Amino acid sequence: MNLVAKEFVAAQSADDPGVLLLSRFAGAAEEMREALIVNPYSAEGVADAMQNAIQMPLDERQDRWRRLYDRIRENDAAAWAKTFLADLKSAAASNRAALQAEAAQFAVPPAAA
Repeated sequence: MNLVAKEFVAAQSADDPGVLLLSRFAGAAEEMREALIVNPYSAEGVADAMQNAIQMPLDERQDRWRRLYDRIRENDAAAWAKTFLADLKSAAASNRAALQAEAAQFAVPPAAA
């Protein structure tokens, strides 16, 4: 779940938030698109992103933070658990139907009376 990146966002002040730099290889990069996404193997790219973060205007920092924060609040552990359990239930139903169909192929027909 990449909680460190989410904790960074949650710990920021709405009045003067910091800027999140995130490796493009981190799983959270897909969800946290408002972060400055970097290739950690490119020193020049990371330096450029750091410079961009340092010079970023307050209104842009607040906008990026607000969108990240809102997404984190929406996609909390309870939402994750609800989605996980629904997916698990769906998988179980699909598996049950597949097993029943497979078992039907091997069923012995009843003897004629």
